[in-house]
Amino acid sequence: MKSQNIVTTTLPALSIGQTGRVVQLHTRRPVDQRLLALGLMPGMLVRLVRTAPLGDPIEVEFQNQNVSLRKAEAESVEVELLPATPPSSGA
Repeated sequence: MKSQNIVTTTLPALSIGQTGRVVQLHTRRPVDQRLLALGLMPGMLVRLVRTAPLGDPIEVEFQNQNVSLRKAEAESVEVELLPATPPSSGA
C-alpha cells in the first residue's frame, strides 16, 4: 500500500487565493468555539481571500460566506494544503 504524505499548516499560512481542507480545530479558548458556531468543521474547504495591510485580520471563505478572523483565532485551524486549481472560465 502506498503511503500518502499530507502537508498541513495553519489557516493564516495559506497564500491569498489558496484553498485548504480543515483537518482539525483546536478549540482551546471560548473564542475559538466561535468558528464551530459559524459552521467551520473538519473536512470543509476554506480559502484565504485576503489579509489586512499589516497581516491581521484575515478574510476566509467557506460555505459561501466570508468571515474575518484575527490571526490568533485562525492559528487554531489546521488545514491540509490542496493542489492549486486553475480558475474557471465562467462559460
